[in-house]
Amino acid sequence: MNTVATSAPPTELVRVDLIALPAWIALKAAATALQGMQIKNGSIPDAATDTSVQTAARAHVATICSSIEELAPHFPHDASYLAAAIADFGRWVDGGFVEPDFLASILEFAPAAQRVDGMRHLVIFPMYTQNGSINRFVEAVLVEVLWPEFIAELEAGAYSNKLFVPLRFLDFTAGYDTNSAVLFPETVAMSSVPAFTWGAIFQDREAARFRTVTKAAVEITGLTMPTDARELLTDQHLAEEAFIMWDLIHDRTHMSGDLPFDPFMIKQRMPFFLYGLEELRCDLTAFRESVKIDRGSTASPEIRRHARLVQYAVIFDRIFRFSMTGTRVRNYDAVAGQLLFAWMHQHGVLHWTNNKLTIDWADVPDVVVELGDAIDELYWRSIDRPKIAHWLAAYELVAATLTPHPASVWAKGADSLPVTGAPGLMTDQLLDDEFPLSMFYEALQRKMLPVIESTVGIRA
Repeated sequence: MNTVATSAPPTELVRVDLIALPAWIALKAAATALQGMQIKNGSIPDAATDTSVQTAARAHVATICSSIEELAPHFPHDASYLAAAIADFGRWVDGGFVEPDFLASILEFAPAAQRVDGMRHLVIFPMYTQNGSINRFVEAVLVEVLWPEFIAELEAGAYSNKLFVPLRFLDFTAGYDTNSAVLFPETVAMSSVPAFTWGAIFQDREAARFRTVTKAAVEITGLTMPTDARELLTDQHLAEEAFIMWDLIHDRTHMSGDLPFDPFMIKQRMPFFLYGLEELRCDLTAFRESVKIDRGSTASPEIRRHARLVQYAVIFDRIFRFSMTGTRVRNYDAVAGQLLFAWMHQHGVLHWTNNKLTIDWADVPDVVVELGDAIDELYWRSIDRPKIAHWLAAYELVAATLTPHPASVWAKGADSLPVTGAPGLMTDQLLDDEFPLSMFYEALQRKMLPVIESTVGIRA
């Protein structure tokens, strides 16, 4: 697998403005039109009973296929995938627009096989977009790989992650005009689920959203930032690189460490705060590793610089964006952000005094690593614990720092919970907002919410 960055992308990808090509414009319009005909599972049931719908759908698919053929020379590295996509669209039409099956083309798409800085891909599948549309509509995305040399060096060493693909948006259909910043193969409509070889994150959206939200929060709270941290807010490229390093380590952590269960908890109904702890565990592993790199002597100055920036990014994104984004209905990312903020406050490195936020930056790394160690200890001990005991121990960890809602049944302990019944009965006892926002966050959210909402669909 090629993990070595090149100084520039292939020349044919530099010369052409793909977004302005008539073939892309036509493809995007046709995909958008199909979305208006599809139902949640991606099928077009009206095509079976309404001749005009069938005729229109066939015409849109024909436009998509001819556009792919016209665009294909710009993506020679994806020739087999694009050919398979055309074939999958053909089978969908011939089958009467029933629930689509794009297994053949998803098996051919392998962006992690050639991680070259600037390499571009045309991605088109019936798929849902996480944190966006839950409908498996036909979505089309033009993307560009981000693979800086220092990331190639990290990935080739102690932080191997062969599945990780960092991307930049070029253009997209409506499913990505949302909060979605990931592209995962499991979101594609397919008849069976194979072993996947890649997972992509749009670091440009992550960085742009981070910069917008953090700038506003810093201004509102009066936080004085270190010079290198402030660079993250003024330099999109630098922020993208920091997020690539963060996600490189975060992503691999889901499958590493002393894990008492499937870390992704796929198709498992569990207390929502456990998902927050898992995401925070991975973030704080990235933080811990960045501290180790920063304090070490073997890494290059560039890598050590980015390691410091990752630490700032983790803290600011967690305490400013995650804590206040989304509803208060089982919002596990918000709980994780609230937990980090409260932990730092209660351990004396974050202060809200005289309506001004201050952070003791020299002491922050050890305090934040301590929280990561506490979560790791929870996981290690839970290898020997029954599921219910692990849930209760995890709740105790969170509740020791965050105050549960006064009406919480869980806060009363095991004697008040149906611990002898099915595990789902315990999950049912959780309040939608088990750990409400503190008074600090309630006040801050009123000012921050318009800023956070403004980042939907943000482009760098």
